[in-house]
Amino acid sequence: MKFLNRLLVTLISIVALLIVTVYIFWMPSPQEPAYTLVKTWGSKGSAPGQFNEPTGITLSDTELFVSDARNTRIQVFDLNGNFKRLFGKKGDAPGQFNRPMNVVIAGNELYVADYFNDRIQVYGLDGSFKRNIGKSGSGDGEFNAPSGVAVASNGDLFVADFYNQRAQQLHTDGTFVRQWGETGQVGILDGKFNYPTDVALSKEGTLFIADGYNDRIVSFGPNGKPSAKWGGPFAMNIFGPFNGWFATVTNVSVGPSGHVFVADFYNDRIQKFTQGGKFLNSFGIENTGPTHTAIAAVEADDGSVFVADYANHQIQKWQPGK
Repeated sequence: MKFLNRLLVTLISIVALLIVTVYIFWMPSPQEPAYTLVKTWGSKGSAPGQFNEPTGITLSDTELFVSDARNTRIQVFDLNGNFKRLFGKKGDAPGQFNRPMNVVIAGNELYVADYFNDRIQVYGLDGSFKRNIGKSGSGDGEFNAPSGVAVASNGDLFVADFYNQRAQQLHTDGTFVRQWGETGQVGILDGKFNYPTDVALSKEGTLFIADGYNDRIVSFGPNGKPSAKWGGPFAMNIFGPFNGWFATVTNVSVGPSGHVFVADFYNDRIQKFTQGGKFLNSFGIENTGPTHTAIAAVEADDGSVFVADYANHQIQKWQPGK
């Protein structure tokens, strides 16, 4: 009897220690004051200023660019939400879209992941079409549903190649440089992805990959070698609603502050981290209506964060706390 009691006490102690360890290391507290929602705009529809499932968002110095996915177009607003112009329509010809996804601005050009057309499209900020990069396939420099793009200071492209289970680096002319992940191979161990959804670059050249269905962020140094990963215990596809955990990652961006913003889609929130993966903050509307509200985010120079609200067909503007 004493042995059984001792065994029971030991097991309870082990479980309690595991719970405390998980809480301390994988349920961090916010390190900053809460963000405040200050503005929303948009509604479901096809008129200028309306959206049908916005999925990507990026900023120039003075304008906000939004991928209006189901309306197959890009819409442009000033930073107060006033509509300015739009461009694009459904199709597979140059300058046409078939579900535009994550977007980024580099060198006064807009790069659009054109998901079902298996290419990256490049535009002037006025909406003028410039060029296409890539084509359908699983070979070097080919795509199967590209979902996100980042551009280095030398013009190299980094592309999240969703169904090919990889991220590719290409020169400006589309020439293949290297890739991360094994083409067509899903996995949770290092070196494999589970439907990567987006990519982002820091000023120092660190590459951040949103490993969508593995519920984590994986980063690589300028030398291409792994530098960090985070999202739940051991970043091993353990999803949940806790701080620093994810339930499908759909977007990653590095703001002017140098911090990393992650769209935590099924948790209806944006989470903020250091580049090493330390949790700083999270924000999102309390879910009293549709789910899947936070699909992409971008930080402005003043610290404001604009969020593409997928389910409510609108844009949110958040201000950091004081």
